[in-house]
Amino acid sequence: MSSHIPPHPAIRYLGVTLDCPDPAELAHFYSEALGLPITLSTDGFVFLSRAGSPGLGFYRLDDYQPPTWPHSPVQKQAHLELGVDDLDAAQARLIALGAVVADPQPLPERRRILLDPAGHPFCITL
Repeated sequence: MSSHIPPHPAIRYLGVTLDCPDPAELAHFYSEALGLPITLSTDGFVFLSRAGSPGLGFYRLDDYQPPTWPHSPVQKQAHLELGVDDLDAAQARLIALGAVVADPQPLPERRRILLDPAGHPFCITL
């Protein structure tokens, strides 16, 4: 059986969206952490981006349950990987913005696992 695949249309990666209880709060955290401006804001959705680059969105989910990393019952579906030059300085800044350090820390000399204000795990990595 052969199938015809249409020509490749222009498809661009625009970003990823995280579910959360308060899009404005979580957008503020990541805007400060990553230096990305808010480019779209409604009551239920906020998007951060720079022209020509992928962004990060936050969607209000009324019954949002944060992941219980690293163990069940609410497993994570995804997490962000952020590159840093100085783990200690980056961790201190992110904690000041509202992140918390997760436990355990399997490779703390190379990577730190933090939880954003909505409970999503994310990594800062050298």
